[in-house]
Amino acid sequence: MAGDDRLTERFEAERSRLLAVAYRMLGSSTDAEDAVQEAWLRLNRANASEIVNLGGWLTTVVSRLALDSLRSRGSRVEQASDLELSNEEPASQNQVGPEEEAILVESVGLAMLVVLDRLDPAERVAFVLHDMFAVSFDEVASILERSPAAARQLASRARRRVQGADVPEGRPSRHGEIVDAFFAASRRGEFEALLSLLDPQVVLRADPVAVAMAASRRAQGAPMLAAEVHGARAVAETFLGKAGAARLALIGGRLGATWAPSGKPRVVFCFTTQLDRITEIKLVADPESISDLQVAVLGRHLPGGEPGES
Repeated sequence: MAGDDRLTERFEAERSRLLAVAYRMLGSSTDAEDAVQEAWLRLNRANASEIVNLGGWLTTVVSRLALDSLRSRGSRVEQASDLELSNEEPASQNQVGPEEEAILVESVGLAMLVVLDRLDPAERVAFVLHDMFAVSFDEVASILERSPAAARQLASRARRRVQGADVPEGRPSRHGEIVDAFFAASRRGEFEALLSLLDPQVVLRADPVAVAMAASRRAQGAPMLAAEVHGARAVAETFLGKAGAARLALIGGRLGATWAPSGKPRVVFCFTTQLDRITEIKLVADPESISDLQVAVLGRHLPGGEPGES
């Protein structure tokens, strides 16, 4: 029993680093947690006394699991970002919580995750391990089953692609901060804070399905939703105390949000920002339109309240 406790302690000492490695490779906190949990299960099945370098052994296992996962995505990687694309709620009891999710996202940056997703699996693994975690090319080569020279070439090619990537609007992190602050002010009912984030001429546009959804819930006290709402005060009033059930999401690589009961996006919130203000918000509820938007649901919920569109 003492030996089991010691192994658990040693694994937990490595867990945060392993989660960070897996998250950068997979772009999904849920998938990263699954990979780390599988590494723990494999460690329990192995003869731990024969493992000389536990950290290196676990890194190899997690990296190979991530590589297999990236390869299995196949054509889906070419069609959309795979950051939490699943329409099902994660069943794992080890799901990353909101605080840890926020730390992971902040540590990498949403724009970087989108850029990394453009790399092929071997490039991504080589770049993450060597450039982000200083793993030697000999070790990377062993994980990828390539020569050290090939591993070095993969990392170099990935580095050039990352450095040359075109990041939308030049300031994606600030866009994300504004969107995040908007939902925080909404769920806390902070009217002045909402106003400060909205351009005076902001426009809220809702598609016919979103309007119909709001109308169907009027008996439950939901507010009416017009197809277009103009002006900061009117838009702020529409969202005041609402949108708490939304989840942060990447919409075509840009931070927005979605109302996703049972993990399936039902309404998508798309934001346009200029000069640190929100100039347009689109509510998309038509299922066909949502399927075209490449919605990548992040694991983080915005607690409290009801979705603003309903």
